[in-house]
Amino acid sequence: MQEKGNISIHTENIFPIIKKFLYSDHEIFLRELVSNAVDATQKINKLASFGEYQGELGETKVSVSFNAEAKTIKISDRGLGMTAEEIKKYINQIAFSGATEFVEKYKDKGDEKHIIGHFGLGFYSAFMVAKEVEINTLSYRDGAEPARWICDGSTEFEITPGTRTDRGTDIILHIAEDSEEFLDQFRLEGILNKYCKFLPVEIEFDGKTINNPSPIWTKQPSELSNEDYLNFYRELYPMAEDPLFWIHLNVDYPFNLTGVLYFPKLKNDFEVNKNKIQLYSRQVFITDEVKDVVPEFLMLLHGVIDSPDIPLNVSRSFLQADGNVKKINTHITKKVADKLGELFKTDRTAYEEKWSDIGVFVKYGMISDDKFYDKAKDYCLVKNVEEKLFTINEFREKIQAVQTDKNGELVILYATDKGKQDAFIQSALKRAYDVLLFDHPIDGHFISFIERKEEKTQIKRVDSDSVDKLITKDELKESVLSDNEQTTVKEVFEKAINNTNMKVQLEPLATDELPVTVVMPEFMRRMKEMGGMGGMSFMGSFPDTYNVIVNSNHPLMRKLLAESDDKKSQLAKHAFDLGLLSQGMLSGADLTQFLNRSINMLDA
Repeated sequence: MQEKGNISIHTENIFPIIKKFLYSDHEIFLRELVSNAVDATQKINKLASFGEYQGELGETKVSVSFNAEAKTIKISDRGLGMTAEEIKKYINQIAFSGATEFVEKYKDKGDEKHIIGHFGLGFYSAFMVAKEVEINTLSYRDGAEPARWICDGSTEFEITPGTRTDRGTDIILHIAEDSEEFLDQFRLEGILNKYCKFLPVEIEFDGKTINNPSPIWTKQPSELSNEDYLNFYRELYPMAEDPLFWIHLNVDYPFNLTGVLYFPKLKNDFEVNKNKIQLYSRQVFITDEVKDVVPEFLMLLHGVIDSPDIPLNVSRSFLQADGNVKKINTHITKKVADKLGELFKTDRTAYEEKWSDIGVFVKYGMISDDKFYDKAKDYCLVKNVEEKLFTINEFREKIQAVQTDKNGELVILYATDKGKQDAFIQSALKRAYDVLLFDHPIDGHFISFIERKEEKTQIKRVDSDSVDKLITKDELKESVLSDNEQTTVKEVFEKAINNTNMKVQLEPLATDELPVTVVMPEFMRRMKEMGGMGGMSFMGSFPDTYNVIVNSNHPLMRKLLAESDDKKSQLAKHAFDLGLLSQGMLSGADLTQFLNRSINMLDA
């Protein structure tokens, strides 16, 4: 028997469209053809389990091979195979999916979700790399004759008797000149490892099995040990440290979702690769760009998600907006929130030990997702400068009595650098105030977020004002200087500093406080930080402005008033430089002058 005919399509330009536009990444031809072979293999296994195939199944692996001299790539399976009539139906009529028909026929028997099934357009991805494609196949049906189909990429095909003697299908690609890069062992093995590493049927290449047909996300958590999860993580990320913990996803209603998400060790550098979660559809790798499926704040996680219910475009390269995607996104958020809550409640000590790594997830999630915030506020921790950890409510209760100002506002103090801000921290600790440490890049956003969420609460950096102004109380301190003396001291400092961006103000502070403190007000500093992050680009055109707080009760002020004008100026400048030094703001020529002045004072 021999037959010639035309492939049933609506345009003769379908192949250029497939090659240039439909599939932008040519390497996925192998994913599509191997997936089809796996699909055919799964179908024969199902028919056998239903009792509709009585023959010997035998070995049902899929094999991939190539011949560099003959310039061919072959994908072979021992699946259903096809008759000549089925070739005409499933291959010649593009867009008619054999998997669709199969699922419809057997949907009442269950497990239809396991049929990969993209026979149709997926098969035609072969023409991205091949100048000619050949099918040699023998159907499982009793009395079936082998059939051979060949097409050169035009709309013409030829069907002749085939040569295959056992059930299954060979797809032979005669590689085009511009695609000979694929006639290479390492290139092919790389593609198979990328897309087919976890396909549910054994895949053989170069004499060895290259896939794991039963990855852990296809199993029940009760079947797995901690070591199983760790080994799988090492398989996915061989160069990474072991993860902190993991979440096993297993949902079958109202959508199908399986997978394992791992919390990696991040530390504080925030230098993370956000493309570490791999998306699969029925164990076929799709993409590692999962921003629509996974909430933004969880893009820092690692692992695998597998769902046949995530809609893809025809080339499976891009996710499409869909209600299921939103539901999956919401479910993942809930699972992560619940897992963290469980860890906190069952073993707080272990949870606290992990906090330096997981804190960024929790804070990022609270800022970006209200539903996550509602759960996470109970187990989000804050750390003080003494390295002690508290929940937000615990810390509020701890400082309530001491750090509530005269207006009934709770004032939370924080530092960003314990070393540089030590003088300010010590001033706060002397008054029995507690100081939190917020030293991660995300903390600036987190501080503003918590201020909006917590009623009657202000959050101030410990070096943004004098300690008495940070938390204003009813008690009124009086200056030991007269009004005229205060005016003189202020004028001396203004003249010595001679900088309009340094606003001098006298305050009657404790005698053991610094004589001069240089601060940037909290509001101004936050505006500056927002500008630096691009939120307010116009801020870059404004110079930094500071308050120079002169402690009118410090003994130095009495000494300064008793000196000559030149000595007054020298003492004021030196005290101001000490204030700059305490903030790490003294450098260059100013620092050199300060050092020389200090030496001269010691010699005097």
